[in-house]
Amino acid sequence: MEHTILIAEDDTDIAGLLRIYLENSGYGVLIAENGVEALEILQQHQEVSLAILDVMMPKMDGFTLTGEIRKISNIPLIILSAKAKEEDRVHGLEIGADIYMTKPFQPGELVAQVQASLRRFCKLGGNVSAEGKPVKRLCIGDLCADLEHFTLSQNGMPIPVTATELKILLKMMKSPGRVFTKAQLYQAINGEDGVRSDDNTMMVHISNLREKIEEDPKHPKYIKTIRGIGYKFDGKERNET
Repeated sequence: MEHTILIAEDDTDIAGLLRIYLENSGYGVLIAENGVEALEILQQHQEVSLAILDVMMPKMDGFTLTGEIRKISNIPLIILSAKAKEEDRVHGLEIGADIYMTKPFQPGELVAQVQASLRRFCKLGGNVSAEGKPVKRLCIGDLCADLEHFTLSQNGMPIPVTATELKILLKMMKSPGRVFTKAQLYQAINGEDGVRSDDNTMMVHISNLREKIEEDPKHPKYIKTIRGIGYKFDGKERNET
């Protein structure tokens, strides 16, 4: 099996349904019935490629679990919850989830999101320089993205980012100065055939990135808003092979 998926869900019927769909799609599956067990599994099984997290679980809820996972891993995280209010979705994305889906859900759509998230996550390191050599690091100013290990650093210090945030950032860093519409940035997250999120979701991701990389997020040096169009990344690119 190419990838292993961790499911943190205390509803055994839902967990069983997800297991069937994911295993039928060729994935290995690990199941935890609460947040504490899920975190222990993730720490013990380095092969976990993606996690699907319920919010309302015993011992440790899904929001807390998301924050704990982000301290040790940048694997794609999908929150699957009955909490459907906008503030819940925004909170989930702010603390590190890549995708927030609400219950009831279509298992086929969830599997498609898993497939797309893993495909994009694994391809983040596929950049090539003008000389045809694989680019290992993409640097602009004091920011450097490691394209082999899918990490971000600033002045040599690691910056914790989610897989979604890194995809958005790389999309812009690979074409500094180019203006991207929100739709184009959504393609970096979901692909050409992916599900488009609302504008508030993209604003949350951009806000999170600014908080992490900008000295003054209210007056950003790197990620600039182009009113009525979208965003651009300012700076001069330098690749390291």
